[in-house]
Amino acid sequence: MAGPTGRGNSLGAALNDLLRSQVTPRHRLSTYTAKHWHAQLSQLTGTRRGYQALEDAGLGVTTQTLINWLSDPEYNVRRGYRDIIHTAYENAATVPADPIPDHVKRGQFEISGVVRTGEDERERGTRRAAPLRIDGSRGTWDDIEQLWLAGELTDDEFEDHFIDDVIVEDIGEGTDGWEFPGASYAVELR
Repeated sequence: MAGPTGRGNSLGAALNDLLRSQVTPRHRLSTYTAKHWHAQLSQLTGTRRGYQALEDAGLGVTTQTLINWLSDPEYNVRRGYRDIIHTAYENAATVPADPIPDHVKRGQFEISGVVRTGEDERERGTRRAAPLRIDGSRGTWDDIEQLWLAGELTDDEFEDHFIDDVIVEDIGEGTDGWEFPGASYAVELR
């Protein structure tokens, strides 16, 4: 039985596609588009999540001050408070990524596509060559997970770290490193 599969025009793109099919990445809520401090504050005070973001950002004003600010968009609010409101707004607008689950980090990865190590280059996952099989449980996922949680795991970063921290940890350096120079990859998680 086939497991979840990611596809992409590079190994990193296929890995990111696979990971996004398993967990929610860090993202911005589409309803948070306000630019002016007053509109941001109005939206924040409309939800419990918003009030929590204001508290977490360190907004310490009385209820009366908050009412004054909300009743007049031209109210003279100090820059420091506007910065706190903006920080709270951005924090409320951003949904953190789910951590990479253990079934991914401990999974068996089957990579199909062009794989090169030294002089050996072949299309893996065909009748002539089995997919490249990698045991994720032997890898070190710390750097990958840190980039994922920060929303900074680009396809190139994922590919580089997966090669160095997972493939090399599992099966070694290869003849002369690992390269994935193809234009189409599939990564199946088992």
